[in-house]
Amino acid sequence: MISNGMEKIVNLCKVRGFINLSSEPYGGFSSCYDYGPLGVELKNNIKRAWWKEMTRHQENIVGLDAAILMSPKVWQASGHLSAGFSDELVECKKCHKRFRFNNLKPIICPDCGGELTTPKKFNLMMKTFVGPVEDKAAVTYLRAETCQGIYMNFNWVENSMRLKIPFGIAQIGKAFRNEITPKSFTYRTREFEQMEMQFFIHPDEADKWFEYWKKERMKWYLNLGIKKENLRFHEHTKKELAHYAKKGIDIEYNFPFASPTACLSGRQGRQGWQEIEGIHNRGDWDLTNHSKYSGQDLSYFDEESKDSYIPHIIETSAGADRSLLAFLVDAYSEVKGGRTETTKSTKEIEIVLKLDKKLSPIKAAVLPLVKNKEGVIKKAQEVFELLRNNFLTQYDEAGSIGRRYRRQDEIGTPYCVTIDFQTLEDNTVTVRDRDTMEQKRISIDKLENILTF
Repeated sequence: MISNGMEKIVNLCKVRGFINLSSEPYGGFSSCYDYGPLGVELKNNIKRAWWKEMTRHQENIVGLDAAILMSPKVWQASGHLSAGFSDELVECKKCHKRFRFNNLKPIICPDCGGELTTPKKFNLMMKTFVGPVEDKAAVTYLRAETCQGIYMNFNWVENSMRLKIPFGIAQIGKAFRNEITPKSFTYRTREFEQMEMQFFIHPDEADKWFEYWKKERMKWYLNLGIKKENLRFHEHTKKELAHYAKKGIDIEYNFPFASPTACLSGRQGRQGWQEIEGIHNRGDWDLTNHSKYSGQDLSYFDEESKDSYIPHIIETSAGADRSLLAFLVDAYSEVKGGRTETTKSTKEIEIVLKLDKKLSPIKAAVLPLVKNKEGVIKKAQEVFELLRNNFLTQYDEAGSIGRRYRRQDEIGTPYCVTIDFQTLEDNTVTVRDRDTMEQKRISIDKLENILTF
């Protein structure tokens, strides 16, 4: 865990090619971020792990990729165009900065001390236009959540895949919310990516499946290396529950930044603890409303019992960006320079990113021990070509071997493969483990077994 907030994480992300502010040559574009070469690999690995968990390890769950743009009638039925999906906005009469009302003691501007206006409702949906004419008939919205696309396709997926309840539909995709006060690096932004699964069940089994998914989703984070002491559940009070939810529980991570609403909203003891995933019992609210507004019957017919009913839904909704940030923060560690005699450092502090090996962007680094020895370089390049077919691999021959080790530690590479003169004699290499720093001689033909997680 980091002692001085997010500064070190932000700096590492920028310097090492994980995350950078969008449109940087123009001074950046507020709350929007670009994922660099290592960031996109890390994010893809997280999404891949989630997708595998949902559609391979769990039973009766299939995938979907619904469109971002949908009929505005979808958002009317879902309640997103009503006051329920709005924030209260106040503006400073002096500096004209705007703030979410529930983030402030409604007295003065926190920046300049000026008087604040009366709160006004501000809808979070991002509006756009379809077609050549920008009029009311052409208005639509960028989706605020991915789950509505799942509800639109409920009957189609059920019938085409011949699914029987209980079953789930999983989806990963972008969502957009016109946040008034985005904050905390990539934690709260206007453009973000969700990993959502909607599990359709018989109404009588809601409690059973809610508890099942609560445990399964916590287990997923723990199995990917998040420290147990940095995770917890927070059950929603009646006041906190969304309009559609009968019950809700957040999985929270203890980030090195505090919630600005922790004390003002009555959430004592929650500073630093922030939601990374929500598990909700949505009841039959969604399918009932869409049946009503669309005129289509979205009920489910049970062939065995001959009963027809609107399924209830247990939702698991994780943020890909928030999960990535939690994995980064949890993996970040600092150690004193010169961890072994072979990797002495003049730096007092070295960074080691102890990501789970399944999530690490680079799986292995191939390092020739000496740079100007033709035989060693040629063999190292052969090993690199062998590994890169199946694993994301880096080749590095610049600087001392200790300095190259440290570069790989900093980006979370689990293994460094060193080619030396002995390699030319017996076809073995030295494999160094990032976490234990243990070094073993391994035959080249066994390398792929070590790198398969």
